[in-house]
Amino acid sequence: MAVIWGLDLKEIQWSKFKSSYMFNRIYHLRRTKMIVYQLAMILCVCSESTGTAALSDYVDQQNYIEHHHPGVSVHNNDFIGAASYNIFVGVAVATIFGAAFFFDLFWPERHESKSVHLAWKICSVIVSIMMLSSALTMTVITATSSVKVHGTDAAGARKFWSESSKKPSFLYRTNPKAIASVVLAWPGWVATVASTLILFASHKHDDVHGPKSNYGREMDGEKVPEPETTGGLHNTTLRE
Repeated sequence: MAVIWGLDLKEIQWSKFKSSYMFNRIYHLRRTKMIVYQLAMILCVCSESTGTAALSDYVDQQNYIEHHHPGVSVHNNDFIGAASYNIFVGVAVATIFGAAFFFDLFWPERHESKSVHLAWKICSVIVSIMMLSSALTMTVITATSSVKVHGTDAAGARKFWSESSKKPSFLYRTNPKAIASVVLAWPGWVATVASTLILFASHKHDDVHGPKSNYGREMDGEKVPEPETTGGLHNTTLRE
């Protein structure tokens, strides 16, 4: 099969999704990466998906009211903007750590230059900062803001709401989809930061010992130094 960027595409096999391979102990931090990278992807994508559902409801509501009641304008740009940014960030996190997940799954012994390692680190830090900003924005907007209807009074706004085909709450904080997006965003950010730290630790180990764990190196017949003992306390290295 073809080789792209030094990666043999024949290594892409369904059998590698088996737990016995995915969570083996041969490679350093492998089980940790397989779990935490997936958590970051899943939580952030679920956050942006529920936010997308809420955004779609508000857009449909706005279009219906403004189409059927000329002169009335519906303003929900704050939530639309926050949810749109959350979509972008969720895709970015899934792209970076999704790529890291699949590269480590299919090509765990690949060689990467220092510039490639630096690019991984920069991208992981950037998406961590972006996810924090998105979680904060979604939280503040959802908790403090609401849809505003201009060109009518409160009674008219309630009437238009009852008529519209989509009836998301004017108060964002009482919209279950918006709340779900916020709730998922925070553990998504935690998992993104954890994934970044794991990526840094993995690269540090790879630079010194290669991708294999102590266990994997011992399996290859390589002599692994015994853990140091200092003052009765054991100074050990992760043996994953």
